[in-house]
Amino acid sequence: MESKHEILNLFGENVRKYRRLLNISQEELAHRAELHRTYIGMIERAEKNITLVNIEKIANALEVKIEDLLKHSDNANIH
Repeated sequence: MESKHEILNLFGENVRKYRRLLNISQEELAHRAELHRTYIGMIERAEKNITLVNIEKIANALEVKIEDLLKHSDNANIH
């Protein structure tokens, strides 16, 4: 099992990756997920421990499965 910090980094990287693939801003993702823009930034930087409810909101807003946000990927660092 991964440490808390590693899982937060992985989740944040995947949120950023899928957000960029949709070509949307943190603000737009926050709007779609009904969350605050600064909260999205904190998640992408692995500064927040996110709840299951908010994981579901973000996955739905990004149009991906929850497990996609928790998977290791070769393309996790898309810029």
